[in-house]
Amino acid sequence: MKKSNKYRLSHLSSLILYLSSLISCSPTPQPPAKNILAAIRLNPPALIQFSEDLAPLSELPLSLPADCGVYDIFSPSRGSTLAVEISCSFGQSVLFLDTETGAVTQAFPQGDSHFLAWASNSKSVFLRVDNASNPTIMRVNMETLAAEIIPINEFTYDLAPKPEGFDFTFTFSRGFGFGSEIQLAKDDGRIIQLLYADPLHYISFARWSPDGKQIAFIKIPDSQIPFTVGELWVMDADGSNPRKLADADAGHGYAANWSPDGKRIAFIVRENGGDESANVSAEALVSNLYVVDVATGDLAQITSFNEGRVETAHWSPDGEALFFLRVLNGKMELQVRDLLTDEIKALLAEPACCLSWMRK
Repeated sequence: MKKSNKYRLSHLSSLILYLSSLISCSPTPQPPAKNILAAIRLNPPALIQFSEDLAPLSELPLSLPADCGVYDIFSPSRGSTLAVEISCSFGQSVLFLDTETGAVTQAFPQGDSHFLAWASNSKSVFLRVDNASNPTIMRVNMETLAAEIIPINEFTYDLAPKPEGFDFTFTFSRGFGFGSEIQLAKDDGRIIQLLYADPLHYISFARWSPDGKQIAFIKIPDSQIPFTVGELWVMDADGSNPRKLADADAGHGYAANWSPDGKRIAFIVRENGGDESANVSAEALVSNLYVVDVATGDLAQITSFNEGRVETAHWSPDGEALFFLRVLNGKMELQVRDLLTDEIKALLAEPACCLSWMRK
């Protein structure tokens, strides 16, 4: 009996040592992600970062090439590197900006480049490059700058990776008067499936819902009018059940964005649809921010400005606020609307452009 107990104790000690070794060899868990709001101040150029409670964190000076200005910034699903698209006299280019060190690297040094999307793994970006002579869709690794050709239509102007996966949608047009198509790509574009085609509209800003079950997009009339009134639509992930949710601004380049819980979509509405001057000049546009409930179609007007325009809105990580740029008399101001208190306030009163939430 004593021998049996001694054996059991010895066996138990060995098991404890074995389990301890497994624990010590297990990978160290990642710290919780920090939500950071990044915005660009225009003069002098700098990246301003705010904490989730909107406390200023840092100011990172930006040194841009001559005759260049920031067009927009884009953050991956997680990481401290921003993709910065700049517009220059020689065309557009995409830069990788390390928001911790300030280091800047040109994503595609061989020619012009236009940002399409971050890959779902946050390690690469999709670009359309060499637009003038040989337009090509490429994926560029953020760390190595290794570039690979993605064999999809070279006239793709919009691309959206599916959340937590390798599939992505891409949108292109075969030319004026032919409308456009959204296709689903698998195996890096080697397998494609038509999701939706519209011969009368350009489809833009296709965006997956957070759960990957739906896709929202803006329809722009296939006409020679630069800026006009379009429509916000949503469909299931396989292209079925397409339906219009609301009228929306079209042509100015304002994406509709899903709320974090996937129940609502924030988008921009043109208020002066009958003003023909706003068809050709963005400065004449009067617009406001709206939110639609995807399930019911109920609309809520978020801003009520009588002049100036509101640009693409970004949800706070908790879905309780919307951040946007308001442009009035040529001045851009970063504002936030608290959806719980209905308060609107300026977050950055200096001339600003471009904002994005980062998860570091």
